[in-house]
Amino acid sequence: MPAKLSVNLNAIALLRNRRDLPWPSVTGLGRVALAAGAHGLTVHPRPDERHTRHADLPQLRALIDDEFPRAEFNIEGYPTEDFLELVEKNQPEQVTLVPDDPAQATSDHGWNFAEQADFLEPIVRRLKKGGFRVSLFSDPDPAGATVARDIGADRIELYTGPYGGYHSDSEKAAKELERLGKTADAAMAAGLQVNAGHDLVVSNLPPLVKRIPALAEVSIGHGLTADALEYGMAGTIGRFLKACGW
Repeated sequence: MPAKLSVNLNAIALLRNRRDLPWPSVTGLGRVALAAGAHGLTVHPRPDERHTRHADLPQLRALIDDEFPRAEFNIEGYPTEDFLELVEKNQPEQVTLVPDDPAQATSDHGWNFAEQADFLEPIVRRLKKGGFRVSLFSDPDPAGATVARDIGADRIELYTGPYGGYHSDSEKAAKELERLGKTADAAMAAGLQVNAGHDLVVSNLPPLVKRIPALAEVSIGHGLTADALEYGMAGTIGRFLKACGW
């Protein structure tokens, strides 16, 4: 089965937050994306709510429950107590833990699993006890796969930022793709499923899914939102689904 497409709504929320107005509607465009065939919605609610607001989460949960019950809700973020309580209140199907500083503009690295295992393990255990699938944001490093498994994760999410950043340098992109592929190979050998996200676009998705044919999910926000400005949200979902192999 091709990788499922989860639409990250943060860029839409950021645009909305430039004005004290309810548009563009985060929930409304989430509905358009799911109706066009997206498999899920992703949000990254930061403490200052500069992107997705906490108030958006119950609306998105209700959208999925009421209109698209086969879709999944993925909440990602740094696991403070406030974040964990937000997750428990809004009941996503998947929680993706990222090592973001609250001041970061966006995620830019994965966990150091060996150094941060003692911090992550009880958090993962708490989330798994709550019935959530847990994914851990990961740099392309095969050595971390078994540690992520031992921490208790169900999946890793490959940080694909450098791969996307080499959009004008095919040689460097190919080398980065192989690093991602080897990490995915190690993770799957350890019994983990593999997601991917960051700076993925229609042009660089096909090589990624070819190298990692068992990729479970891609979470895409900035590139997808940029594409939607040209092709519309529904048209863009079709383009990204095709790039994933659907």
